[in-house]
Amino acid sequence: MGVRGLFAVSLQKSFFKQNEMQFKDLQLNKHILRAISEKGYEFPTSVQVQTIPLMLAKKDVIASAQTGTGKTAAFALPILQSLFDKQDPSKKGKKIRALVVSPTRELAIQIEESFKGYGKYTNLKTAVVFGGTSIDPQVTMLKNGVDILIATPGRLLDLHKQELVNLSFIETLVLDEADLMLDMGFIDDVKKIERLCPKSKQIALFSATMPHKVVELAKTILKNPEKIDVTPQYAAAQGINQVLYYVPKTKKMELCLHLLRNTIKGDILIFRRTKFGVDKLEKMLRKNDFSVASIHGDKTQDAREEALNRFKNKAVSILIATDVASRGLDIDHLDAVINFDIPNIPESYVHRIGRTGRAGNTGASYSFCAADEKIYIQGIQKLINISIPVMEDHPYPLDPNAKPEIYRKLGVKPKKGRKSDASKKNKKRWY
Repeated sequence: MGVRGLFAVSLQKSFFKQNEMQFKDLQLNKHILRAISEKGYEFPTSVQVQTIPLMLAKKDVIASAQTGTGKTAAFALPILQSLFDKQDPSKKGKKIRALVVSPTRELAIQIEESFKGYGKYTNLKTAVVFGGTSIDPQVTMLKNGVDILIATPGRLLDLHKQELVNLSFIETLVLDEADLMLDMGFIDDVKKIERLCPKSKQIALFSATMPHKVVELAKTILKNPEKIDVTPQYAAAQGINQVLYYVPKTKKMELCLHLLRNTIKGDILIFRRTKFGVDKLEKMLRKNDFSVASIHGDKTQDAREEALNRFKNKAVSILIATDVASRGLDIDHLDAVINFDIPNIPESYVHRIGRTGRAGNTGASYSFCAADEKIYIQGIQKLINISIPVMEDHPYPLDPNAKPEIYRKLGVKPKKGRKSDASKKNKKRWY
């Protein structure tokens, strides 16, 4: 469950204490309960209370649950319980009976660690496979036999294509962070993986948000699923000082430098929309003598882990990341989050700023909004049901009459007598 899971437990502890709901009430065996107890967990979270009995009953599940609600344990515990009950010590050679598909390497590694922690007394073997690293150690590990496999889609299909992994014995398939998986373009891979597993399998789909494409995927692969929604009313926005800066896109770099020099201090996580944008901002900050590291999808696993460790160990004070690369990062304390680019999905904003102000600490978020991002701010404010305070006193204000570029991208014709942005030659590209 990690730090986020513990925080979720603490938030709901009083509720479950009143209702006397404990892990032992969820039909979990003594081996799993022992491991849970050693981790200091006493009371299950809402997603665990609702999900564990359904999965033990072999129901298909679709759950809307944010990071920090304890959802990894919600599917890990019933999987461990079910596989443990069916163990046959007389049989030699383990078959993969549970598969968890995760969109990123970082998430896959965290899930594996959770399974190993919860299942330390079960004699069940868990392994993880992901791209960006040598395939040979993973092949050796699979040949030695695995009960539970956690995998990223690309590496899993690569191993299957080489006939190095057998999915014919899968009893439970978990699709974790489904919204992110589809945002990363894995929908065809996910469908293929599902088809490679037996038809009789149980499927559990977990997603922080439920956009249309996730709902449609669920309709095509799940059978009469039980629906679980434990998404809080975006309490992540509470206890965080949110500030909004309207700024021309071409002046975001200057505003970022100005604030880092004069206002924003401590350990800072900066979000950018693209890998190119991450690299560009990192180069600029280094040039201005800031200690900075970055992570995005094009970096190797070793490079990403090194960057994260440098940030956690205070070797650098600024970490720049894309949303995709940052999902699953386990950082204990952040002083501030900077939304250099406004996310086009409102829930992503909540996930971003929720990385600061954890466990009762105060936090701050600073959002840089260009003219074409105003529409995103409207969606965010509607979701969190507050108006984000606007900081007008800064050196790079946005002209209130600035024309949003998004209108051009959507094909809206410019007014007569004015040239469209597309007709301006030699226009410098900014990110």
